[in-house]
Amino acid sequence: MSFDIVKSEVFTRKAGKLLKKQPELIPIIKNVLIKLKDNPYDLSLKSHKLKGKLKDSYACSINYDYRIIFKILLNFSIEGTNRNIIFLETIGTHDEVY
Repeated sequence: MSFDIVKSEVFTRKAGKLLKKQPELIPIIKNVLIKLKDNPYDLSLKSHKLKGKLKDSYACSINYDYRIIFKILLNFSIEGTNRNIIFLETIGTHDEVY
């Protein structure tokens, strides 16, 4: 099963700031997004369901310091077609995203 990636405005803004400061993360994040698109449960991503106020979301690791928070939307209807979506909510350090 393949997923489409949809980025929130918050994710886009925070990723832009992060990558401006740390451009060495660009290839790492690209690799993470490819893996998310193919299989959000890939073991190398360390994806896990969150609890509390983020109970409908998942987190995956970019590296030791950074995480992506996302939702998995199965059979989401867009323009009359059902698609499987990975909705990227935010990106940042552990303390920033939780």
